[in-house]
Order: sequence, then C-alpha cells, then structure tokens
Amino acid sequence: MANVRLQNLGINLSGNQIIAELNLAVEAGEFLVLLGPSGCGKSTLLHAIAGLIDVSAGTVEIAGQDMTWADPSERQIGMVFQSYALYPTMTVEKNMSFGLRINGTPKAEIERRINKVAEMLHLTPLLKRKPAALSGGQRQRVAIGRALVREAEVFLFDEPLSNLDAKLRTNLRRELKLLHQQLQSTMIYVTHDQVEAMTLATRIVVMQAGKVQQIGTPECVYERPVNLFVAGFLGAPAMNFIQGQLDSQQRFVSNSINMDLSSYVFADSGEYSGEVIMGVRPEQIQIRDDGPFVGSVALVEPMGNHQVVWLQAGAQTISCIVNEQRPFAIGQTVLYSIDTRKISLFDPKTEQRL
Repeated sequence: MANVRLQNLGINLSGNQIIAELNLAVEAGEFLVLLGPSGCGKSTLLHAIAGLIDVSAGTVEIAGQDMTWADPSERQIGMVFQSYALYPTMTVEKNMSFGLRINGTPKAEIERRINKVAEMLHLTPLLKRKPAALSGGQRQRVAIGRALVREAEVFLFDEPLSNLDAKLRTNLRRELKLLHQQLQSTMIYVTHDQVEAMTLATRIVVMQAGKVQQIGTPECVYERPVNLFVAGFLGAPAMNFIQGQLDSQQRFVSNSINMDLSSYVFADSGEYSGEVIMGVRPEQIQIRDDGPFVGSVALVEPMGNHQVVWLQAGAQTISCIVNEQRPFAIGQTVLYSIDTRKISLFDPKTEQRL
C-alpha cells in the first residue's frame, strides 16, 4: 500500500478549467471516497491520478514518487471502471490474467494470483465461463479481480456499482468493505451515491464544481457540515433548512419555531446574532404528544422499518423520521420537538457554518 499526494493540481479539458489548485493527501491503507454530484470533477481527478489524462499544473505523487508524467503502467495502480470492459471472447480466468500475461509475468505466479483473488471474490467456480454467462454483479467482481491481481500499490474505483440494481449494489458494497479490511490497501473510490460514501469511506472528500468542500470522516461530514452544500448533499431525506433570526440571547425565532440555542457550539467559538439558517436532520425531529411545536401532516412515505413524515409548519415544510409504525392522516395536527444537540447553523450570505 502507498500514500497519494496531490499538490496544487490543475486540470483543463477542451480549454475549460475543471480543477484548479487542488490539494489532497491520501494516507496509506485508507479508503478515501470522492463524493459529489455529476460533473463536479471527481472522475476527472481520479483519471488524473491514474495518468489517463494530463494535468495542467501541480504534481501527483504515489508512494513518495513524482508520477505526474509517468505512464499509467508505471504508477502501480489497479483501476476499476463503471463499465466492466471485459473481453467477451475470453474466460473469466483469461480476463483477469490478461494484463499479467502482457507484462510477461511467469505462469506459476499468474496462477497463484488468480486463485488467490478468485477465492477472495467467490469467482473460483466461474473461472472457465465467459462474460455472457455471468450476471452483472459477477461481471463487476471479475473487473475488480482483474485490478486486484496486479497487486498494485493503489486501487482506483470509478463508480463501479452504478450500473447494478439496488440489491447487487448492497451486496458488492459489503464485499468491497470486507475486501479493504482484508487487504488493507489504499483505495480511492468515486461515487455520487452518499450511501456508498458513508458506508465505505475511512474519509469522505465532498466536491462541487471542481473544488473540495469538506474532508472528514463520514460521521464528521454528516454531523458537522461546513456549508449549506455539504449539509444538503448528504442525507436522505435531505437536511431541513429553516430560515429565522438568532437574537442576542441565542434564541432562534422563525414563523413556527421559537427555541433556545444557547448550548450551540459555534465554529469560531464566538457568538452571533442576526439572520441564520438552521439545519436539522429528519431524525432530529420527533413527533411526540408533549412537543412544543405544532405542524400538520402533509405527506407520509412508508419505508418498511420506518416512515418519513412531512409536516407543514407555518410556511415551512419539514421532514422527520418516525421509527414506529403509527398511523397518520393527511392534515392531522401533531406536536413535535427538535433535538438541538446536533443542529447546524449557517450564515445565509456566505452559506458557511456558524
């Protein structure tokens, strides 16, 4: 395993600046996830690390070596793409060993690596099959296996599960996490799926428009988002944003809520008064008979083991999660409370966390 360092990285494509002055340090052995909406530059960044596209500025270091202008074959990487890119006329075994055979790896070593990885990915019974005889999940495991047999320093994954159905994504996501625990290899993974990011990552890098918005553990990024974009991007349903005023006594007042926020820890350890946006996760809102706030049920979404209940509170529509299977009627008046321990406050002008 190896670390990866990107320093002042710039990438231009067709005359457009995609990434500018980006700095990122990936520690050896960690599972780093690049998360963001489509078009934010995360795949472009991954391809630059792989050497598939040239950078316009900055450096790419892998295992302490400057690899900015090295060929992909020299970078000690293994890469898994969104498309399986398997050779249809080759068996699973031949697909996995193709790169090793091209590099002149001895047959005995190829056999050792293939058997080891096939057992790890539950592909041993499939080695003699061709891709047409495999399911989508099996094909993606072959693509992952083809990268693993290289025994690379760094593994790069470019949205490898996005073409699979929900159940297969869940299964392969679990297998990838177990695989990382077993190999302890450095892995960099691109996705727009926040569930993948939250469950797989050692650390998450949230990107928007070619810029890093926040880097941190899944818990940190989810619970203490640094700005409105990060707060709104993570979470399903998304974080509720409630506009209001924070007075000098640290009371938050909106058209439907009046509550004490004196225990709130500000990012700069100071105090603030004026217009604010309060961010509240749906799980931090509880419908309860003794709640201090009033709302009416606008929509109920049954989710199996819980319900998402949308409330109309004044002019504000907010979502909350109800874990018990209790009945709600549209238009029903309910009382609710807000757990203030994990709320977030944002400056409406800068959109940064207060």
